[in-house]
Amino acid sequence: MTPIDPARLAELRTRYRAQHAKLIDAFRARPDPDRLLRGLSQLTDSTVRAVWTMASPPRGATLAAVGGYGRGEMFPHSDVDLLVLLERAPDESMREALEAFVGACWDVGLQIGHSVRTAQECVREAAGDITIQTSAMEARLLAGSRALFKSTTERLRAQIDPQAFFRAKWLEMRQRHVKYEDTPYSLEPNTKESPGGLRDLQVVMWSARAAGLGWRWAELAKSGLATPAELRAVRASERMIRRIRACLHILAGRREDRLVFDLQAQAAEFLGLSGGSARRASEAVMQRYFWAAKQVTQMSTILLQNLETELFSQRDIAPEPIDGEFQDRNGLLDAIDPTIFERDPAAILRAFICLARHTELAGISVATLRAIWHARMRLDASFRAQPENRQLFMSLLQQPRGVTRTLRRMNQWSVLGRYLPTFRRIIGRMQHDLFHVYTVDQHP
Repeated sequence: MTPIDPARLAELRTRYRAQHAKLIDAFRARPDPDRLLRGLSQLTDSTVRAVWTMASPPRGATLAAVGGYGRGEMFPHSDVDLLVLLERAPDESMREALEAFVGACWDVGLQIGHSVRTAQECVREAAGDITIQTSAMEARLLAGSRALFKSTTERLRAQIDPQAFFRAKWLEMRQRHVKYEDTPYSLEPNTKESPGGLRDLQVVMWSARAAGLGWRWAELAKSGLATPAELRAVRASERMIRRIRACLHILAGRREDRLVFDLQAQAAEFLGLSGGSARRASEAVMQRYFWAAKQVTQMSTILLQNLETELFSQRDIAPEPIDGEFQDRNGLLDAIDPTIFERDPAAILRAFICLARHTELAGISVATLRAIWHARMRLDASFRAQPENRQLFMSLLQQPRGVTRTLRRMNQWSVLGRYLPTFRRIIGRMQHDLFHVYTVDQHP
């Protein structure tokens, strides 16, 4: 094994740090998260490949990016997840070369997370490990044998059971949501892991890829799983949360995915949301985050239920009519004709009144939720001014039971704020004190 030249390594480290700082400065001037993530991924690619070449990699070794790095989502202080793929078990000289490569990566300033496996080990371990299966879908070749990389990833993807994968990811998501108190409205949310965070969108995309229904958001729209309006909502929310997460990494000078109190006012100033006081500034950035997280929750719910319908042939019990507009379909409120909400927006209020009256219903069907979400913008000033619509809303408030549950659902799906503009102003509004642990609109 040829030792790595310290001078060349020092030169690479200086270049990496300078280019990294340049990308951060560009983000400060124009906080475009897509440009930052793409630039950091490209910089990391070139740096990792340079170190790989310096380390004189053993013949037959292949280097791949996995995890967030594999999908090209490099935040300022993200880990650099790597897989070294071998044709055979490493001997002593191989191990020395690989140890030199990993050590050199750390010396350059890359926060490496790595694994070394043969192709057969990858296939065997992935059979019982959902994490390895997920990594296989995001693996990206950096250097080495294209044939070995292709054959291994094809074998890994071929053994994924889309239904089992979906169930595992859904359970994993539910457990994560419980850990974060099952709400996107925590006053110090984790932009990656909390409900409504970036991980929820990744679960949707992983499940779609496992089912062969698309590799990018645009492909999900083409396959009919998402409408163009839903796609725009997903992209806008994802972009906002990415912007905030990148800002947190920069302000903390390390990996920090939580919008902690100490960084909220700084984040607001960084993003140009500063107001007359630190408190108002922090409220502004938090409200932007909560709006985005709420929309992620809405879209991930719709998309995951659409995927579930595609993957599982569910026994559909004949719906039981409730009235001329709605029916009970498998314990969920379902519009007999989902287009009714566009034709007659008052049907949105009638749907929630029906839900309040029928407390035996567990919720609303995804087709009906989707139709309500798309028609919610019809609840405008003209709609609110009509006496018959005011009477409908008062009728909802006068129901003998189920009112609180129904109002929460209306808020969850952006209906309550559309009907009551005053309420809309407190959606996502936080309070900086020791007594309130939720936003104003969510507080019990």
